[in-house]
Amino acid sequence: MPRAETGFSVLSDDFAAAPYRYFAGLRERAPVHYEPAIDSYFLSRYQDVKRVLTDHQAFSTETLQVRAEPVMRGPVLAQMTGAEHTAKRKIVVRGFTGQALQDQIRAIRANAAELIAPFLPRGRVDLVNDFGKPLAVYVTLDVLGLDKKDWQQVAAWHSGVAEFITSIVLTPERRRHCLDCAEQLEAYLVPLIEQRRRHPGEDLISTLCTAEFDGIAMSNRDVTALIINVLAAATEPADKTLALLIKHLIDHPEQMAQVRQDPTLLPAAIAETLRYTPPVQLIPRQSEKDAVFAGTTVPVGATIFCMIGAANRDPDAFTAPDTFDIHRPDLGTARSFTAAAQHLAFGTGLHQCVGAAFARAEIETVAAMLIPLLDQVHYSPDFRYRETGLYTRGPASLSLDFTPVHEGVPGHD
Repeated sequence: MPRAETGFSVLSDDFAAAPYRYFAGLRERAPVHYEPAIDSYFLSRYQDVKRVLTDHQAFSTETLQVRAEPVMRGPVLAQMTGAEHTAKRKIVVRGFTGQALQDQIRAIRANAAELIAPFLPRGRVDLVNDFGKPLAVYVTLDVLGLDKKDWQQVAAWHSGVAEFITSIVLTPERRRHCLDCAEQLEAYLVPLIEQRRRHPGEDLISTLCTAEFDGIAMSNRDVTALIINVLAAATEPADKTLALLIKHLIDHPEQMAQVRQDPTLLPAAIAETLRYTPPVQLIPRQSEKDAVFAGTTVPVGATIFCMIGAANRDPDAFTAPDTFDIHRPDLGTARSFTAAAQHLAFGTGLHQCVGAAFARAEIETVAAMLIPLLDQVHYSPDFRYRETGLYTRGPASLSLDFTPVHEGVPGHD
């Protein structure tokens, strides 16, 4: 059984530069890969990952106490179980469904139109840095009912929080920086929470402040943790998924043409993007008892990282898994944004991503608006594509050229 002595490491620069190159080898030769430097096990096979994410008794979210709670300023949804989890998850889900979701979609459309407008006459945009990142933060601030004039400050604090959660190894200086960001974000939020308790509005913070389930109301600490939870979950993957979707369609012009011609194919294109290049690559769990995978025992108390990118490319789960195909019969588009999804980009089971329906609405709304505007879209001549991130992964930038749009009329020169 090849272990660390093969010299291969998930923490190496080579792996970080191109993880997809290594996934087949891991699944076939080292499906339980041990990293001694961080005393953690990495699972790459679909069935093993699915087992870990669905068996909550055997594989807990205890690791989040160390990985997330310090910067979330309190326990997050994924750490909760039983009545508390059911009640609080319902409260959050309610903020992302029905009328609330319809209002959010209108706000998403308005934000996207405002952000893309300056680039349309130029015919060039960096879809990640000019558009995707600010959009993801704008949209989340709208949902929470926070002032967009603070977006850069909130984004800076949030990036510290995200770094803490998604770093496998943190230096003491970076750790301190991340905790400072979290403390400042909490200090910014608490007066707003108290104000919403007194004068609730239609936003998610008000919903969290005023909601009660089975007599369980939420303390300021609970509300703060859930706001930061939503902020991290809603912003990190959204900008990456949008950029990856457009990249894959540019790389597969015949599929781009089909989506342009038939916009009902868009959900399939998004679902296939999530399968092919999931923005969240690692999901941590802790083993509550000894567990055997592929003949290797993972001891009780061990940290396990589920490798979502590798599982989503497992030929035992998907035919021709290294091919981007929006028409693949084993995708199950209708289920792709639910706990019954075949791909594992949102996790699965009890702690499946609470914002999956919202993420789908956000990416679909924005892509449906962008694709017709970006006529003749291609990479800018001097652009070199590069992805970054071990835990969450996406393009560092995506510089695109397209036919300039004047006076906001698509296709009018």
